[in-house]
Amino acid sequence: MKIGFIGVGKMASAIINGLNSTSHDIIISGSSLARSREIAEQLEVTAAASHQELIDQADLVILGIKPQMFDTVLADLAFHQPIMSMAAGMTLERLANLTSPELPLIRIMPNLNAQILKSTTAICTNENVSAQLLTTAKEITDSFGSTFEIAEKDFDTFTALAGSSPAYIALFIEALAKAGVKYGLPKAESLNIATQTVLATAETILTGTDSPHDLIDKVCSPGGTTIAGLLDLEKTGLTASVISSIDTTINKAKNL
Repeated sequence: MKIGFIGVGKMASAIINGLNSTSHDIIISGSSLARSREIAEQLEVTAAASHQELIDQADLVILGIKPQMFDTVLADLAFHQPIMSMAAGMTLERLANLTSPELPLIRIMPNLNAQILKSTTAICTNENVSAQLLTTAKEITDSFGSTFEIAEKDFDTFTALAGSSPAYIALFIEALAKAGVKYGLPKAESLNIATQTVLATAETILTGTDSPHDLIDKVCSPGGTTIAGLLDLEKTGLTASVISSIDTTINKAKNL
């Protein structure tokens, strides 16, 4: 399959790096021909002379443009193939209105971890997407991480939990590292300790049978240091604060 990318920012480039391990041919079209050729050389793919030339050649088009640019970029383009969009807030209905209601349309929401081929990606489709095309789409998203097929109505929730949360998780790691610095550890060492511990804890939950609650109980010895710290986290509202941040993220996404 020849896959075309219109818009080649950081996320699209990360996805292309994943696809380079597959048998698909990649063609790209960026903001200008000069820029397209520059990026194509970096990613070892082909550059199209224009967006329309790309569309004329591609079997599937992936849109890597910003949501606010859709009206402008898509206005004069004639699509004939399935389209995959990764833009936040761009619904399948709106995409159909900008292209064609007859086309197979796929919406995905990858996250920052695509850059290390470990994205957590949501996917949904319109009624024109066949089972075979959905399988192909999942093969594409699986090439740069893991895929979750969810209803479009839940995309804003997914965006908050998977798309925005890497920033929240990074903030938590940074806070742990600063606590280490407060008590005398060098920042680099403290950050490494915190990061490795967060990574291993996530792997323990993913690969084991314990729920997060079970793991908390195992770490908290009666009358120990961990339960004292945990109760202080609850006193200062960690759980409520995290949920509130997700509420705010979802509300923002619904109003894009």
